[in-house]
Amino acid sequence: MVDASARATIAAGDVKVEVEPADGGRIGQITVAGTPLLVGRSDEFDGPLTWGAYPMVPWAGRIRAGRFEFGGHRYELPCNHEGHAMHGIGFVSAWELADHDETSVRLTLELPSDERWPFGGRVEQRFVVDSAGLTMMMRVEAIDQAFPASFGWHPWFRQPDSLDFRPEAMYRRDADHIALDDLVAVPDGPWDDCFVNHHPVGLVIDDVHLEFTSSGSCWVVNDEPPHTTCVEPQTGPPDAFNIAPAVIAGGGSASLTARLAVVGDAKRGGRNRLAFAGV
Repeated sequence: MVDASARATIAAGDVKVEVEPADGGRIGQITVAGTPLLVGRSDEFDGPLTWGAYPMVPWAGRIRAGRFEFGGHRYELPCNHEGHAMHGIGFVSAWELADHDETSVRLTLELPSDERWPFGGRVEQRFVVDSAGLTMMMRVEAIDQAFPASFGWHPWFRQPDSLDFRPEAMYRRDADHIALDDLVAVPDGPWDDCFVNHHPVGLVIDDVHLEFTSSGSCWVVNDEPPHTTCVEPQTGPPDAFNIAPAVIAGGGSASLTARLAVVGDAKRGGRNRLAFAGV
């Protein structure tokens, strides 16, 4: 068995990814030709919510007051942020490092059946690098019983020089910073909001030009902090269990795939094929 406390590093060409199984199953850093793309762990950013690219599972974003109904029963999850349950339990759990080779990592997590999450289940993450980028995959499996699920990743990108984001609509949010079941036109930023988006998201970080895509259409973008822009592909909006529940049947599973592609950088002299808009 591989030591789950060890950092798992994978690399191909100029792309290197450091995975932290014991620290929430997160990506600690992604570098391209030596340029770091993520806010790394430091004395300033040491909390589990503030660095790297971590999994949000079995729910993404806030669940209002931790409460929801499912199957005729009321449930209440522990609240961990401003009176709400936020980002699931994966990012504070130790994951098992199931497989690791030069270019890929597979992590697994057995979900609990207790007050943190009453349904059990299993999660698998797989990260695969090639010379043109990183592919991220997450699969959530309901073992014995059905449950609602909303999941994805929360990358803390270093503040990009430019961002190209062209969503079709935005979930209106209330004073509690929680999305409502109401799609509206997209206002000018800055944002800390959830969007419907089917287009590649472009970022430029220190002359590294990136294209971020997802098999889903739900994205959260937060470009309010001065040091970062979070671009989060996920399967459903915040408070999904109350406004847009997606259910995994017992014995079934649901998956999400995202791809962070390098489409140009200063070292390679590549040209970015997206027209980047200023932040």
